[in-house]
Amino acid sequence: MIALVLEEGDLSDVSEVSEILAVEGAAVPPLWRFEVANSLLMAVRRGRIESSRVAEIFAELGVLRIIDDVGFITAWRTTYAIAERHGLTVYDAAYLELAMRLGARLASRDRQLT
Repeated sequence: MIALVLEEGDLSDVSEVSEILAVEGAAVPPLWRFEVANSLLMAVRRGRIESSRVAEIFAELGVLRIIDDVGFITAWRTTYAIAERHGLTVYDAAYLELAMRLGARLASRDRQLT
């Protein structure tokens, strides 16, 4: 999603994810909000986007109803165990746990998760 906002590199896979999101919906762990905010902050610091654009992006992404708050409950047990078992960070494991729990496909550019 951030790649689409920042128009990074090859967007063919991002476009596919956007189409799936429009048809099937999506879910992300609560951590996603922090990751988006950090990605935008880094983009501003690197001069890739203007700071004035960040509020607009937050507003656009804020209308998506994709946050899974159950992730907070699973973080200390299930997500930790998945991270340990698969050699992932707990952050990456949060996405994997959510996909597993929902029986959903995992959309990621992270090579460890694909």
